[in-house]
Amino acid sequence: MGILATAARKVFRSKDRDQFYEKSPQLLATPSHPILATFELPSITSSCSSTSSSSSSLSSSSTFWNSPTPSIWSPRRYIPARVRKNISRRQVAVLTCGLFALLVWIVPPPQTWGRQVAHINVPHHLTSPYQVLRPIAQAARKHPPDPQRWLEHNSNNKHATASSNRLVSAVSPHGLVSKRPRAALISLVRNSELEGIVQSMTQLEYHWNRKYQYPWVFFNDEPFNDEFKAATRNLTSSKIYYEVVPKDHWSLPDWIDEGRFMNSLEYLGAIGVGKGWMISYRHMCRWNSGFFYRHPRLKDFDWYWRVEPDVHFFCDIDYDVFRFMRDNNMKYGFNMNILDDARSFPSLWSRTRSFINAHPELIHPEADLDWLLDARNNGDYNNCQFFSNFEVGDLNFFRGKANEKYFDWLDRGGGFYYERFGDAPIHTLSVAMFVPKNEIWFFRDIGYQHDINRHCPPHSAHRCACEPTPIDENFYRLVPLESPQKKPDDTCIRQFLGGGWLEKKVGWSQDGERMFGGDGYHGYELTGLDG
Repeated sequence: MGILATAARKVFRSKDRDQFYEKSPQLLATPSHPILATFELPSITSSCSSTSSSSSSLSSSSTFWNSPTPSIWSPRRYIPARVRKNISRRQVAVLTCGLFALLVWIVPPPQTWGRQVAHINVPHHLTSPYQVLRPIAQAARKHPPDPQRWLEHNSNNKHATASSNRLVSAVSPHGLVSKRPRAALISLVRNSELEGIVQSMTQLEYHWNRKYQYPWVFFNDEPFNDEFKAATRNLTSSKIYYEVVPKDHWSLPDWIDEGRFMNSLEYLGAIGVGKGWMISYRHMCRWNSGFFYRHPRLKDFDWYWRVEPDVHFFCDIDYDVFRFMRDNNMKYGFNMNILDDARSFPSLWSRTRSFINAHPELIHPEADLDWLLDARNNGDYNNCQFFSNFEVGDLNFFRGKANEKYFDWLDRGGGFYYERFGDAPIHTLSVAMFVPKNEIWFFRDIGYQHDINRHCPPHSAHRCACEPTPIDENFYRLVPLESPQKKPDDTCIRQFLGGGWLEKKVGWSQDGERMFGGDGYHGYELTGLDG
């Protein structure tokens, strides 16, 4: 109270600085209202000792304003003399109080100092039209991107090429001109798959690309015929490129033992590994893993969206997906996170572990591999993967030194031909090692189906033609019943998201559910369909 009283007195008793000197003390110290006039304040001449009597510590209001000023700290001491001549005590007091208030507003309470808060960035109402589901934060950043805010400002087809206000749509929220991303829709497809790609292309064009008109790039291991070109050109007004995969990217490398390779084809086919007997499928997995981004046609692009034949897109998408990825510094986007058949790649994790030991300097400091490791299975790879039939990615990430070295390491080991390494687990491990988790995006809002795996967002009946699916819907559909692999305790997408998505219902147990015929994955508090 002493400091505040003295500061107030100095403000209103400054004869040389305050033109209202004669009036201000009376206005403040002698209230005209008779009730207020009887109010008395504590004296500032005595200390704040708890032993002082209450009667002796009171004085009249006039005594308060006219009592001698004790020698106390003043902010004016630290103001240069030149400045002091041009600034009044009132201004100093106001400025000091303002700075103090600013500090109180900015500095967190002491009880929160040193506390690291980790949480899922999930809206309280899952009815949000943007379906933003993010993993727990791994590291605090000074100015992190805000995808939720971006979606709020850039949806409603703001950046569509057919927009009536293209000048406004080219300006970012920060007032800078935002260039259109150099991006393309890419598809590895054969002439014989024309019907399937027509279906995929028709749906994606209708729901999204007719508004944004990004080019299509089709790849084939042989030239496209005229029928294929005519049919696909009839489906879009965007530019289309038809490219042939180089022979050395679609043939057996010279370091592969052909006899061992043929034995692998026979063995994997016999035990029922999906497409394990197909030579062309091995070439395709290898090309999608480490060669697609090297094709000369893609050198003019920075982003890609992979589109497979015979897939379905169920939802209208009202924002520029590529612009979203670029503006929010995302490197990789997925739609499903599910188990793969571990019999396809028995040595993948041991080779990956050897790579990490040989090149620890390439692992990103914010990398998170924990969600891919099974503590109950000696810390081995849990076989979770981003389902790469749907993926949106940064081509410059894949062209980077770390990913290139990792692919070459696996390729030289022969795993694409002696086993059946797939591009999905390889992309997943590469992204997990070389990209921070907060630069990986879950496109929960895009309804999609590939074969038996289907994903549909909740609360989206106004824009999606599909039945909403729980977040765990496709967890182990790719794993045949005859596969002896151990499934992890939690589903892949929940391990990726972490936090509240791993919380179980009170009294529920995995073993208890399995005793009654369940699969052991229905005890979660959140289903992904919650409103």
